[in-house]
Amino acid sequence: MAEMDTSGGGHHKKGPGVKKAKKLSTRVDLTPMVDLGFLLITFFIFTTSMSQPTAMKLNLPKDTDKPEEQNKLKESGALTLLLGKDNSVYYYEGQLDPSASNLKSSTMKKIRDEIIRKKRSTPVDDFMVVIKPGNESTYKDVVDALDEMTINDVKRYAMVDISPVEEQLVGLSDKNGGITGGSQ
Repeated sequence: MAEMDTSGGGHHKKGPGVKKAKKLSTRVDLTPMVDLGFLLITFFIFTTSMSQPTAMKLNLPKDTDKPEEQNKLKESGALTLLLGKDNSVYYYEGQLDPSASNLKSSTMKKIRDEIIRKKRSTPVDDFMVVIKPGNESTYKDVVDALDEMTINDVKRYAMVDISPVEEQLVGLSDKNGGITGGSQ
């Protein structure tokens, strides 16, 4: 609180019969103002909502007693996406033929149709998408592929390193402008 100092300081007269007026000194105590400031800061800190982190929800595999049984996959239910450069996607079902005759090409915008087609023709427990980003693919391509998994409600998918043979096929296809005979 503000307080008034009423001490006169001394009673000196400067002449006969002259009374000097008392000087009043004012002193303001700022302690309550500091307390109020900290109370306001504390109030705003606790009532402000913090920004939520943006993260993608990943479905992780269930734990099993035997690790070799954890990630078993039927060949007929597998769809493998190979991510190339410039939003190009190469895909095959099951295992890749040595002659690469089952390798087809598409773009990131059109791959949704293939995912939906494969999902409809495969039992739910057997369907799995394997995503293999190449050296030329961008971070955006990987995020777009993961977004497609979320949009198409694909419960089982995995991100795996691309094999050297697949990388070579993707590199040759990117240079040639796609795969001949595949769906563009």
